[in-house]
Amino acid sequence: MEFSFEALKNPERWLDIGLPILGHVLAALAVFFIGRWITAALVRFVHAAMLRARMDETLANFLCNVLRGLALAVVIIAALGQLGVETTSAVAMLGGAALAVGLALQQQLSSFAAGVILILFRPFKRGDFVNINGTMGVVEEVKIVHTVLKTLDNQLVYVPNANITTNNITNFSALPTRRIDLTVAIGYGSDLRKAKAVLQQLIDEEPRKLPEPAPTIQVKELADSSVNFAVRFWVNSSDWWTTLCDMTERIKLAFDEHGIEIPFPQRSVHIEGLAELLPKRPA
Repeated sequence: MEFSFEALKNPERWLDIGLPILGHVLAALAVFFIGRWITAALVRFVHAAMLRARMDETLANFLCNVLRGLALAVVIIAALGQLGVETTSAVAMLGGAALAVGLALQQQLSSFAAGVILILFRPFKRGDFVNINGTMGVVEEVKIVHTVLKTLDNQLVYVPNANITTNNITNFSALPTRRIDLTVAIGYGSDLRKAKAVLQQLIDEEPRKLPEPAPTIQVKELADSSVNFAVRFWVNSSDWWTTLCDMTERIKLAFDEHGIEIPFPQRSVHIEGLAELLPKRPA
């Protein structure tokens, strides 16, 4: 039906013009909301199917996010078609808009490409404890343009994917075991053999210690004011932090019990000519 402003002068034709327009608007809304509901159901189904197939959860979440975006784009184009918009023109407009947005959001697109690289090569997965450019935390999710880390003090950090692929990544959870390295210092006046025996006993009594590779206790350095031991033994990665803290405390208590000195920085100051400046005591 052709629209004419002259027709608006005749109130009897308002209904004839308004009803078709209203019908197209309602159809567009119906297509949009029903399409969005179908998209959500489809994404949930695909996500569940991926998890049943034992696909990595990070990869499944990323692919479902991409699927959701593509499906919503199709739904929007279909809704515009109900309003009488040529879908070819709509696709062209969306393409032009995408180009303009792409030029304006080059950093975000770089993060998107980096996200694809992270998913393909998977230097980490959800639940891994990592250090990314100085930010340490547990990987919560790899999203389209950023990765979510949860820090040890329960804060969420959103790291752009582009910053991840261009920096060093330390994955503390990638391997099942990890070595504890302790530098233990004793004073030069302490019994070296006794200190070594005490350290050996502490390691032998540690239940979380792994038998292989074998623990080592070696004199590492004769420093300015201390003799330094290098104490090394292996534990499961999940036990690393608590074992490190517990062993440090037990070493201090054991050395105190056995009278082994743990030196601390000290400085002696000698002032020449001080005796001449002080008042002489009466004879």
